Amino acid sequence: MKRRPIVLSVNASWNIVNFRKELIAGLQGRGFDVVALAPEDGHTAQLDELGVPFRPIRIDSQSVSPLGDARLIAAYDAALREIGPALFLGYTIKPNIYGSLAAQRLGIPTINNVSGLGTAFIRGGLLGRIVTLLYRIAFRRSATVFFQNEEDLALFSDRKIVRSEQARLLPGSGIDIDYFRPRPRPDDTAFTFLFVGRLLWDKGIAEYVDAARAVRAIHPDVRFRMLGIVDAPNRTAVARAQVYDWETEGLIDYLPPRDDVRPFIAAADCIVLPSYREGLPRTLLEGAAMAKPLIATDVPGCRSVVTHGANGLLCRVRDAAALANAMEQMLAMPAEERAAMGAQGRARVAAEFGHHIVVDRYLEAVDAALAKVTPARATPSIASKGSL
Repeated sequence: MKRRPIVLSVNASWNIVNFRKELIAGLQGRGFDVVALAPEDGHTAQLDELGVPFRPIRIDSQSVSPLGDARLIAAYDAALREIGPALFLGYTIKPNIYGSLAAQRLGIPTINNVSGLGTAFIRGGLLGRIVTLLYRIAFRRSATVFFQNEEDLALFSDRKIVRSEQARLLPGSGIDIDYFRPRPRPDDTAFTFLFVGRLLWDKGIAEYVDAARAVRAIHPDVRFRMLGIVDAPNRTAVARAQVYDWETEGLIDYLPPRDDVRPFIAAADCIVLPSYREGLPRTLLEGAAMAKPLIATDVPGCRSVVTHGANGLLCRVRDAAALANAMEQMLAMPAEERAAMGAQGRARVAAEFGHHIVVDRYLEAVDAALAKVTPARATPSIASKGSL
């Protein structure tokens, strides 16, 4: 008898394509169909290449409208009733909360992944308290809630959002160290720092620019690159006009987002992430896998990847002067010392953050969740990908 499908829901199709391929392959290898429930974007067509039927759902990540959120719960309810999954896998805030609430009401086992806390937790206030309450309700029946660093797990436990038997640690989304492998650096004498990620103020973009201004006053040939999405759907997004001003001032070189970031990592001498808080930053893991030394802030998530003085440098958060000082230290190091840092970083990624570790832990959680389920109703028919 064919197994009922597993629904995987995220706030963007690109997230599934870029970060969940190995998990999808692992689930398919166990005989499950995987159905994607996400907003449509430029990566949606690639889901077909992964053998994943797609069901569109509208998720406005910025909206805090109660009416809009009620409509999202209703949309999840309708989609899950039609698909009839054996399990719901949720990622990012709204799928984790509203997808889980709908799955809970329908008796569908749920596994969640808290990949980062987001602006609500970083900035606190009323919104933070509301999100805490919603998480507590949504996660009360979850079979497993994965966290990507110990501090986030402890915070959710302390706030009684999750119980100890639910919470598990996961080393990010997993890195393919054969795909992210060292490459020869292009023959270019200019030392290059690289930031990769969404251009959000909470990622420390202001500090990165201010540090670039300070360092370039002493080392005018040093390059500072930023690769990522501007005007992102986030309340702390950096506007494209602001980035243009920095380019005009000669502080940074902006690079639009790419599906393949490896050539840009290869062309950099150091990967920088001055974020205010992270889950487990993939940009640092990718840089380390390609044997690049790292600079990051001493905050949850970043310090799970960077060991100060071993594979990179840590600096104080929200402190451009401290970041500039770390950059000066990196510039002053002999090339052999930076190469040794990069080698340590790659070895650590291979040992602790490989994608096979993530897939194995997910499969264990899936088996455990389904083992607790009593025999369910017959599988609803999924006639074709187009029917979803």
